[in-house]
Amino acid sequence: MKRAAALRLTAALATAAVTGVAAVALPALQATAAVGTATGYASSNGGTTGGAGGQTVKATTGTQIHAALCGRASSSTPITIQVEGTINHGNTAKVSGESCNTAAGVIELKQISNVTIVGVGAGAVFDQVGIHIREASNIIIQNVTVRNVKKSGSPTSNGGDAISMESDVRNVWVDHATLLASGGESEGFDGLFDMKDNTQYVTLSYSILRNSGRGGLIGSSESDRSNGYVTFHHNLYENIDSRTPLLRGGISHIFNNSYVSLNESGINSRAGGRAKVENNYFKDSKDVLGTFYTSEAGYWQVAGNVFDNVTWSSPGTDFKPAGPNPQSNTTVSVPYSYRLDGASCVPNIVRQTAGANTGLRVSDGSCSPTTPSPTPTSSSTPTATPTATPTSTPTAPPGGTNLSIGAGSDGSSKADGTSYGNVRDGNLATYWSPVGSTGSVSIKWSSAKSISGIVIREASGAAGVIGSWQVINADTGAVLKSGTGAGAITFASTSLAKITFKIVSANGTPKVAEFETYA
Repeated sequence: MKRAAALRLTAALATAAVTGVAAVALPALQATAAVGTATGYASSNGGTTGGAGGQTVKATTGTQIHAALCGRASSSTPITIQVEGTINHGNTAKVSGESCNTAAGVIELKQISNVTIVGVGAGAVFDQVGIHIREASNIIIQNVTVRNVKKSGSPTSNGGDAISMESDVRNVWVDHATLLASGGESEGFDGLFDMKDNTQYVTLSYSILRNSGRGGLIGSSESDRSNGYVTFHHNLYENIDSRTPLLRGGISHIFNNSYVSLNESGINSRAGGRAKVENNYFKDSKDVLGTFYTSEAGYWQVAGNVFDNVTWSSPGTDFKPAGPNPQSNTTVSVPYSYRLDGASCVPNIVRQTAGANTGLRVSDGSCSPTTPSPTPTSSSTPTATPTATPTSTPTAPPGGTNLSIGAGSDGSSKADGTSYGNVRDGNLATYWSPVGSTGSVSIKWSSAKSISGIVIREASGAAGVIGSWQVINADTGAVLKSGTGAGAITFASTSLAKITFKIVSANGTPKVAEFETYA
């Protein structure tokens, strides 16, 4: 597998929320149900409501999740399971009952319906334990991290998929999830988000898929064409070799996603698949759209996408990139309403909204939006996207490549168990803390860089601890910006070899998970 060293991030816990932008809204949190409403195909075919209207229970182990499913009156009794803590092999056992069909070492949502699994509190992390949805319907998974699920090596779970769906699955909404691997098939991993054997009406929204050989597939083989009606919107795909997604047959709607470092290929529409691909942002990637590794053609409708430093291969018998000037070769109508952000806005919006523990922020479509009218092609009833109102208009984060990855770092002091290097490793599970409540941490390079902004990300459970701060040009001692609270910070572009974030006050012990820097 091709791996750029600067982008080989380790699997991460979800980050604390980053300050929003004008096109980002923070929905009111509800204690007993998933937040918000699904946009896309999960809103069709009767809609996806999960466990709404049913009992709410809490779980801190995989066994407790299974016990909650098995404790229902029937396999279709609505239930919301609020999960907090780390779910792993050691605490995920099989539980038996008439309303469930579970297995050890995997979260098994099998032959059931009307279930919501939502991360709460300090967050829900499924560590090396995958989520398997089989012969099930009306399922919501929200605000969770699933990391390092393996199909080979030890331990194994779920065939190596972070989340998988198979065998007559209907209406699944996965939202604000973080799906992580640490390599490709040769390292023991498979797909992050897979659908096969008659899986339909699925939406993946506001999620992060990172560091994997395979982003996900729709259809397990060229003959498995019973899947489809899948929507992908406002997701971040980063450092993925291929399959973002792979579509065999069926229909997919792919809009307002941010793609960074697709190493071998991206959206692979083949075997008669049809994809509507609009207002996405592709950066530093290769062959991001086309029909790859087969002679059985797929099709696409394209509009409004941005291709930023994308390279295209020459076409061959089994390899047909859509670029360098992608053109539509089909039309795809969708039966639901949705709002489009302008593609140039997408990287910043997705950076602030996607993934677990980001406050469940969503875009309100106000960034150069267009509003396509629904064009129903079936008897399903579309569900319009509710328009949220932004609560503030803070500074938008800078765009581009995080220059801290691969740089050096130092600081004023570091608490036991923390490291200066933790703020530039791309791993939100690690962090730096000063000794006490104040201190400074720096990013440095061997030669000067032009920097115009930074993003300070606090570790999970430490959001809001940082009070006042200064951003300092460590070469000259000049203060570039002062303010309060973590998040995105922009200033006049400055050439420097070292930049310092100085915490002047805090209401506890700060935990800086990432100190990102941008040109």
